[in-house]
Amino acid sequence: MTVIFYIFIFGLIIGSFLNAVIYRLEAKKSVCRGRSFCPECKHILAWYDLIPLLSFIFLGGKCRYCHQEISIQYPLVELATGLLFVLIFPLVGGSRPMAGQFSIFNLSYGFYIISILIVIFVYDLKYYIIPDKIILPAIIVSSLWSLSAGNYLKIENWKLPAQGWSALGGEIIDVNSLLAAFGASAFFLSLIIISKGRWMGFGDVKLAFLMGLILSFPNILVALFTAFISGAIIGAGLILFKKKDLKSQIPFGPFLAGGTIFSLFFGEIIINWYLNILL
Repeated sequence: MTVIFYIFIFGLIIGSFLNAVIYRLEAKKSVCRGRSFCPECKHILAWYDLIPLLSFIFLGGKCRYCHQEISIQYPLVELATGLLFVLIFPLVGGSRPMAGQFSIFNLSYGFYIISILIVIFVYDLKYYIIPDKIILPAIIVSSLWSLSAGNYLKIENWKLPAQGWSALGGEIIDVNSLLAAFGASAFFLSLIIISKGRWMGFGDVKLAFLMGLILSFPNILVALFTAFISGAIIGAGLILFKKKDLKSQIPFGPFLAGGTIFSLFFGEIIINWYLNILL
């Protein structure tokens, strides 16, 4: 429990940093230089104004200096990062360690991927764009990781359930993450070509490539299915409640990022459950 607590606190701190990244990317400011300040009054914030979650609560959700309301995004991103760091720890550093043993590199990569997906989720939701400064380095890092260390969160080669095992001669299904990345991105590129850019943006193509690198096959299928289903439900709800119309633009990046996170934790379970029913 002590380790989990420290991981949660670390996640809260990283979440606070991710909020700064999201703001500074859009404002075209350096992510690494300069002290934090209030977006409204530009007052430099003291250390006690920057305590994750607690400062927001103690300040009543308002800036100490100009009393403008602080966006709910800030505590939500901090909390989500903390919780997701805790949840991903067993996959790469706890009871299901990658490659059979704990590695600080595996854990660091897991935290990095979660952080990237959170930034993409929030940034695309707010600004309707997936920034190259985030997605391209993530693709490079994940490509190198896939080539050098095997597929992320792939503890062992994915196997069919027992009842389908003998039918395939006991073969192990193992599709390289690079092939999954190219397949997913080619699918989205075809949607752009067919719709002439009305359905998807090229940022979604790059994100789909990253998803393939992270998830490999068949978990990429769970992520895409989750993204399209959740996107359709949310889109229909927004239209039903007249928040959007059929011509409105709805960013798809948040659904893809959310589907990726969902598949990281539940993809294998869902695939095996489906094959148990099918076979």
